[in-house]
This record gives sequence, structure tokens and C-alpha cells, in this order.
Amino acid sequence: MALIQFTRNHTDHSTDRGYQFEFFCDRCRNGFKSEFKASAIGIAGSAMRAVGNLFGGLLGSVGHNSYEIERAVQGTGHDHAFRAAVEEAKPYFRQCTKCSHWVCQATCWNSKRMLCYDCAPDVEAELASAQVHTQVDQMKQKLREVDLTKDMNLTAEAAALCPSCGARTQGAKFCPECGKPLRPKSECTRCGATVEAGTRFCPECGNKMT
Repeated sequence: MALIQFTRNHTDHSTDRGYQFEFFCDRCRNGFKSEFKASAIGIAGSAMRAVGNLFGGLLGSVGHNSYEIERAVQGTGHDHAFRAAVEEAKPYFRQCTKCSHWVCQATCWNSKRMLCYDCAPDVEAELASAQVHTQVDQMKQKLREVDLTKDMNLTAEAAALCPSCGARTQGAKFCPECGKPLRPKSECTRCGATVEAGTRFCPECGNKMT
């Protein structure tokens, strides 16, 4: 007896009415669903149950027994149906000889190399991806070399809010809302030193500021 293929990457949609299976690509998970195959015993069981429901009594009991028989013999019918479904699905899949995965021919099979794209990637796709990533890396490197702070005073004490109106300063020298200087200065009347506004005593001579 031959080995059964696709034992890992499939979903069984079979019921007591018949058999149907869905097979998946190990790489992209695209799928193929086999044609529904009605179970002859299932059809007979359904007919017996319908008659039993209609007349009740003895025929109802016969229908129930038919259903039990159907369930009992479903194993063999199910195996045959699965093998047939595998043969139906195989034209849409290829098994990679390197990794043994079943992949769909439409998306994941490298027909030139006769391997799946995980084992033999598409050279053009890899080149296009590498070019984009390299371009981004180079852009970031060049951006790091650009001085974006040349117009900023990095040593002056920064003010996040305007001391006069409380508006956000956005890195300006004057408030964008009220126009007042964000770091107002005053001059010491004794020594002439420039002092930050609000300073009580001159840091140079100790004079009391007005």
C-alpha cells in the first residue's frame, strides 16, 4: 500500500453525508478544496431517517440503525475518499526535495530551480528587496551626516513655555503668540552685566536688581 501524502497540511470537512478535504500550501497557506463526494451509505441513512421521521415507530428505529451502520463503516469509505482527494489536489502542489514541504505551484514553487522559494528564492525578488533596504540604510546614514541643528542655539537655556503668556515656544527666540522675548534680559545698574530677567541679585557684583 502506497504512503498517504498531505497527512499534515489538510483539513477534513467530511460529515456523515459525504467527504470533502481542504489542502494547504506549507509556505503561503493558500488552499485547495476537493470536490464533495457523497457517501452512498450516508444517502441511504438519510433516506431511512426521513422515512422514519415521517411514519415513526418501527421505521424510525430502522433509520436509526442505518445511521449507526453508516458510522461503523465510515472508516473505509473515508480512507478511500481521502486518497482520491489527494490525487485531485496533487496537480496544484509540488513537494520540495530539499525541505519536503508541499507548496502551491502558483505562488511558492520555483519552476526554474525545481525547489520551493524558501529553498531557492526568486533572485529578482531578492534583488529588488535588497535594493530597497540598502537605499533606506544609505538614506539614514546620509541623514545622520546632515547638521539639522545649525540654526539652533544649543548652549542657551531653553524655554518650553513663554514666561509671559504660557504658550508653547516651539524652539523660537520670541513667543509665537505674544511676541515677547522668551529669555528676557536686564542690565545690572552697578556693573552693567547682562542678567536673566527675574534674577534678584547680580551674579557678577551682588547688586540688588530692580
